[in-house]
Amino acid sequence: MNLATSAPLAAEGGFEAPGPGIFDLPPVFTVGGIDVTKPMLLLVLSALVVFGFLFAAARQRGMVPSKLQFAGESAYNFTRNSIGRDIIGSHDFQKFVPYLTALFFFILANNLFSSIPFIQFPTFSRASMAYALAGLSWVIYNAVGIHKHGLVGYLKLQCVPAGVSPIMYPLLVPLEFFSNILVRPVTLALRLFANMFAGHILLVLFATGGLYLVEHGGIGYVAGPVAWVLAILVAFLELLVQVLQAYVFTLLNAMYIQGALADEH
Repeated sequence: MNLATSAPLAAEGGFEAPGPGIFDLPPVFTVGGIDVTKPMLLLVLSALVVFGFLFAAARQRGMVPSKLQFAGESAYNFTRNSIGRDIIGSHDFQKFVPYLTALFFFILANNLFSSIPFIQFPTFSRASMAYALAGLSWVIYNAVGIHKHGLVGYLKLQCVPAGVSPIMYPLLVPLEFFSNILVRPVTLALRLFANMFAGHILLVLFATGGLYLVEHGGIGYVAGPVAWVLAILVAFLELLVQVLQAYVFTLLNAMYIQGALADEH
């Protein structure tokens, strides 16, 4: 997806700002009546990239690690120690490390696609894909809690605040159920989707806006390059946001798992 052509330039009516339509890409090909789109291919590509990197890093282990092994171990230790052990706790964290590691690097790869030339599309700017990933997280942390406490015990821990007078239960229990059981996957997905969506819109706006200004001359010869400079600055900011959103999504998953395992709410 080329930023320079992502938003239409109206020849007579002036500049047409990019909108949600830039995310509606035509299918790349069709298989069995199913349209295969670019975001679908990027999901598969990111999974292959993450698997290939971690597999290659672990394949030839040595006492003196190679650069690839060192990179793989550093990546694994980051999610293992900084997210898994520090959030979930040393007693239960180890069995969740593979999921947290895969989740972090899967989201990171898809986010970084937005900044890679000739790809330039953040997969999770499509809301359906962000909500599907959040739905998977919802199933995992609720299943963990139900497995440990039982269905009734888990719902009690999540919905009945400790140390609160029973007279407040009619008010607080529905709110806690709504907040802890229903809303979490929505906010989890919305945070990821909104950041990827807004960042891509800004990049397209500055890139195509700068082109439009330069093509129309006059003050545009100055304002256009300024818009391109802003596009570059936004692109660097987006790199930070892409990494941060992968970290936040994984961190919140670890926090929800820890909350599901905890004996008190």
